[in-house]
Amino acid sequence: MAAGPLDGVRIVEFAGIGPGPFAGMLLADLGADVVRIDRPGGSQQAPGDVTARSRRSVALDLKDPASIEICLQLIERADGLIEGFRPGVMERLGLGPDAALARNPRLVYGRMTGWGQDGPLAQAAGHDINYIAITGALHALGQHDRPSPPLNLVGDFGGGSLYLALGLLAGILHARTSGQGQVVDAAVCDGAASLMTMFYGFLSTGYWTDARERNLIDGGAHFYNAYACADGKFISVGPIEPHFCAILLEKAGLDPDILADHRDRTRWPVHRETLERMFLTRSRDEWCALLEGTDACFAPVLSLAEAPAHPHNQARGSFAEVDGIVQPVPAPRFSATPGAIQGPPPQVGAHRDTVFAEWGITAPDGAQA
Repeated sequence: MAAGPLDGVRIVEFAGIGPGPFAGMLLADLGADVVRIDRPGGSQQAPGDVTARSRRSVALDLKDPASIEICLQLIERADGLIEGFRPGVMERLGLGPDAALARNPRLVYGRMTGWGQDGPLAQAAGHDINYIAITGALHALGQHDRPSPPLNLVGDFGGGSLYLALGLLAGILHARTSGQGQVVDAAVCDGAASLMTMFYGFLSTGYWTDARERNLIDGGAHFYNAYACADGKFISVGPIEPHFCAILLEKAGLDPDILADHRDRTRWPVHRETLERMFLTRSRDEWCALLEGTDACFAPVLSLAEAPAHPHNQARGSFAEVDGIVQPVPAPRFSATPGAIQGPPPQVGAHRDTVFAEWGITAPDGAQA
């Protein structure tokens, strides 16, 4: 296990799916000792589930009272906890915040849900698309005639995992100075709404139109868009500033004055047609040779298979191969205490004895694992 900026931080993670495991990965990649409590009976995480990387696994039957006691012993020794069950499930198991904080008053108890711990939808099933739908985010994304789901980047990972990780770290800092733990209620819908803060500000001033493809950076502007090339592949351009747009046109051999009315929204559809015709005259690789690295605000649109081979990504080492799986490396980067992938997804329960020894856990007689 490599040291990182979170070396010495202990986190207990109850196995789940989506944003909880991704938050656990983020913390583990940065050096936290994240012990994942898995259900017994499995042999290994799915090899492609790289969000399970970098931590150790203990298998415990949460229906077994003796195993619950082991969980509470782990919690006593932890700085933080991650759970992603529906509200009330952990309480019914005897592992809710009251029980956990009674054993460890300094604990930061991280709760990851879609709708939050309360509110009329708290007990309803849902997925990422539903959580971002009520925030205004989904409405703002896509083409003019319908919204488009942005994978689960805006909701689960952006609005969920990142806010949970931030909340846990903020709570741990507070606990270390005050001795007081607390509960972090990280709801995907709250985080996704927070990500929309700038756009709500724009809307209140009239700078943003509450419709898709009508704004500066939602595909409405010709100078902030993706375009097809002669080979059917795509490139992206984003020269919002007129002088950068002029560079784009000069490099392409066109008169910059043809787009002189850069910010006139009534002209955006016409200018988009001009750029569509222009980009269809060359292949993506030809446009890369002409524009990449200039101030034209240009980049090729790469597939998942292509991205790791891009020279910039290779130079920065943005991807690594672990056990045959190509995956992004930890981010952000630290000059003194770099993070690192701490290993592939673990065998379920593989680290029980090691974790128990290191954390000083005594397994009660009859504990099921």
